[in-house]
Amino acid sequence: MTTDATGPTDDPTTAGTDEAHQRPDGVDDLTVEALGNISEALEAVEIARGHLYTFHRLSGTADFTLGKGVDQLREAGHTQLADRFERELVGRNVLWGRWTFQIVEEYDDGYYAAFRELEKAARDALAEGRRHLYESELKEDRRTPGRPGHEYRP
Repeated sequence: MTTDATGPTDDPTTAGTDEAHQRPDGVDDLTVEALGNISEALEAVEIARGHLYTFHRLSGTADFTLGKGVDQLREAGHTQLADRFERELVGRNVLWGRWTFQIVEEYDDGYYAAFRELEKAARDALAEGRRHLYESELKEDRRTPGRPGHEYRP
């Protein structure tokens, strides 16, 4: 790799993907594509998990803000309404028997953990544990060698 005014550029004698993202010998196209789809599915699960944590945070914020509003209702003399909110909603389970932290823990320890473990097992068994082979080959196919901003690796 050489450097010009815009940064590193490819050295044509060493062009190609970095070793950590090269397809191991004997791994066929369909296997690479399958691992790519499994990886893409895991990325969707990661996003879903993030939304679950967002749900957890927003639900907790709502409960504490509701509590503040209930206290203000009581202070303003609306005791019966404040009592009803407190009795029926403040601290209530969001699902049967569960606050959101319990939902997050169950998801993390169950579906999420199983998905991560199986995705890694597939990579280990089929591609020497290498990640993002499909994307690496896609990058190599789509980039323009020798152009700034199209380097194959840092």
